[in-house]
Amino acid sequence: MLLVPAAVRAKALAAGAERWLSALPDLVARLEGEWSIRVGRVLEGGTEALVAEAVLEDRTPAVLKLLAPGDEAAVRCEITALRLCAGDGCATLLRSGPARGALLLERLGPPLSDLGLPAADRHHILCSTARRVWRPAPGAGLPTGLEKAQWLANFITTTWEEQGRPCAETAVAYALECAGRRAAAYDPARAVLVHGDVHQWNALQASDGRFKLVDPDGLLAEPEYDLGIIMREDPVELMEGDPMARARRLAARTGLDAQAIWEWGVVERMSTGLLAAKVGLQPVAGQMLRAAELVVTRG
Repeated sequence: MLLVPAAVRAKALAAGAERWLSALPDLVARLEGEWSIRVGRVLEGGTEALVAEAVLEDRTPAVLKLLAPGDEAAVRCEITALRLCAGDGCATLLRSGPARGALLLERLGPPLSDLGLPAADRHHILCSTARRVWRPAPGAGLPTGLEKAQWLANFITTTWEEQGRPCAETAVAYALECAGRRAAAYDPARAVLVHGDVHQWNALQASDGRFKLVDPDGLLAEPEYDLGIIMREDPVELMEGDPMARARRLAARTGLDAQAIWEWGVVERMSTGLLAAKVGLQPVAGQMLRAAELVVTRG
């Protein structure tokens, strides 16, 4: 029996994907036959997709990921990013069925979040892993950093109002200023493939001891965007001392621009804090929005 995690089921029902849920056992059975795999234990922790352990015909361990319908463009972007990485920096894509939202991936080890490392060590690993992803990818058909900055600005404006203005207007205005500067700074000649969601839960240990990223958004943007995600995370630790110091450390590790890293972090912290508030994810929503208010004068 296929046991769909409660979070995945709830998200699918909220999106009106009841038919997808009821058809999942048949879809898994078809993929087992078509891809010569055996699907086993369903994995917990995600919300966007059903993820289960699988074994190939030659007994190679793998993971089957089935994304709920509703954002076919996101599925295409993820598959494109994985193909471009070809196993370097991101999990290796073994098979894909875009029309069915199906991906077969190499099975990796524990996430970075399980290792209990200090934030500085996690950031070093995330920087090193993200750098392996960054590569030119003109003509790949992926969204750009310009489009992402514009989308985030619109999301912040709309969601802040919808959620009853849960943080100071000055913090929202600052985030929108930062989004505008990153949009204006977009340069196709400098844009590279970026993962788009580089955090400790998306970094899993590979058999060689290094880490690989899973669940790429897939963007063509300045590489500082990925480091803005690292700025977004660990909001409580960020406020211990000078928060700009994290941006400077990330810039020093990668040779990138600290101000651009900072500004992407401001935008991502605000948008993610508002999203977390929208779905009731506490205490992280309150922590991110509080940090967003406190950094207004630090940039």
